[in-house]
Amino acid sequence: MTYCLAIKTNTGIVFASDSRTNAGVDYIRTYSKMHVFAKPGDRSLVLLTSGNLATTQAVVNTIQNDIEDEAKPNLFTCRHLHDAAKYIGEISRKEQLRHAAAFQDAGANAGASATMILGGQIAGRPPEIILIYPEGNYISASPETPYLQIGETKYGKPILDRIIANSTSLEDAARCAMVSLDSTMRANLSVGPPLELAIYRADSLEKPIQRVFKLQSPFIKSLQKSWGEGLQRAFKRLPRFDWENSQ
Repeated sequence: MTYCLAIKTNTGIVFASDSRTNAGVDYIRTYSKMHVFAKPGDRSLVLLTSGNLATTQAVVNTIQNDIEDEAKPNLFTCRHLHDAAKYIGEISRKEQLRHAAAFQDAGANAGASATMILGGQIAGRPPEIILIYPEGNYISASPETPYLQIGETKYGKPILDRIIANSTSLEDAARCAMVSLDSTMRANLSVGPPLELAIYRADSLEKPIQRVFKLQSPFIKSLQKSWGEGLQRAFKRLPRFDWENSQ
């Protein structure tokens, strides 16, 4: 399992992901699930991947090869982000079918599906984030819910619902994303460090700011300590029951 999310605000987009991949409790590996494709001045795109590792790596390799070979279409020729999502969705479907057939021939019972989030900006267009389903179809984030999640989504969702709005600053959105990741790690061992963070500022058309955090990094330790202590203080300030007040 994995956990990735993208948050769109009025001033840009935040991307965050874990790096843990496992095929059972005794076979855990670390792989980046955040992939940046940038052509400064023209476009800056980030792809977050979740699902079968062989499928997602094949998709990313095909995207990179198409760019290098100047294939038509490729990620740098798509005029709209929705065109790019359609292009990636078609590659993903082909790779899923290919890997599923290989698993079947080998008598394996593994799944080959993959889900992705594509986000960023193409010159002349607004920043967007798009969720690409295993079937190849896709949806965009809405003004009412300006974030998208893939993988193990339920544990990190409550803070996003309470904090994130279109007016949230990029830095606050990034802090919220990191707390969302930390909450998920605490609840599910299949999600784990290093944690990756990318911040794209709207209309910059440059590579996003990127950081990688290990679990013992000063920032993560400080974030966990501050968030835990803040929750304790908030809990102690909750209203009393009527019988407590009478006592």
